[in-house]
Amino acid sequence: MRFKSSLIAASALLMLATPGMAHRNWLLPSATIFSAGDDWVTIDAAESSDLFFADHRPLQLNNVKVWAPDGTESKIENGSSGRVRSTFDVHLDKPGTWRIAMVQSGANGSFKVNGEEWRLGGRRPAPIAPAGGGAAPAPAPKFVSSIDEIPANATDVKITEMSGRNEVFATNGEPTDTVFQTTGKGLEMVPVTHPAELVKGEPARLKFLVDGKPAQGLKLTVMPGLKRYRDGDGSFEIMTGADGIATIDFPEAGMFWMTTSLTDDKPANPKATARRMSWTATMEVMAP
Repeated sequence: MRFKSSLIAASALLMLATPGMAHRNWLLPSATIFSAGDDWVTIDAAESSDLFFADHRPLQLNNVKVWAPDGTESKIENGSSGRVRSTFDVHLDKPGTWRIAMVQSGANGSFKVNGEEWRLGGRRPAPIAPAGGGAAPAPAPKFVSSIDEIPANATDVKITEMSGRNEVFATNGEPTDTVFQTTGKGLEMVPVTHPAELVKGEPARLKFLVDGKPAQGLKLTVMPGLKRYRDGDGSFEIMTGADGIATIDFPEAGMFWMTTSLTDDKPANPKATARRMSWTATMEVMAP
């Protein structure tokens, strides 16, 4: 498998699920529950310091995927990007639960060839001018753009395979479960409580799997939006149990952003030495 646009993908993945950083990536749907009919959902996509308040930069839409309730792939419409946010529509022309996700994959790290260090992904520095001036700048470090370009004689390989998903769910009419079918690969979320049935004061359960097995001890960070109107960000953390289930007691109604990540030494590509997986979602909690 080739990891295209490793520089962009790796940067985006680091932002997908890093709650301690100043800026967070988020998708914000206009609504998540619709009466059965011919409806549309509009989604904002941005990176910002205050959750759900666009104040920094837009997210690019080239990695957004849509799955209809029957599991077939659909598409976004009317996509556009401004200075601080992107926006797009999804036509909910079939009844049931839709899955809309920004999906990222890539790899970054370093290795050596004949003692010389090379890099995969990361920021490429400009050539450095030699001390005291000179006609020609010193060469910049060497890079490869794909994990497949790492030569067989490479040594000191430290490559992290990265995958992430940032998603929302929209239900048109009665909730359905087809879009939650798992692949048995990487980090996956399976709702025990359907995303269309989240209610303040009623504990909700989400199950997390890694390679098809329950992910025990996974830390899930949950945060309500619109921090700019509160003294604190309102975030809290939950650990998954032996069954991989995180039980969430939402303290209020509204849109909630949640994220988790995991790093291990089981990459799919034999040239990688580690993998980092992340999952992020925005879900709507209704008033009782």
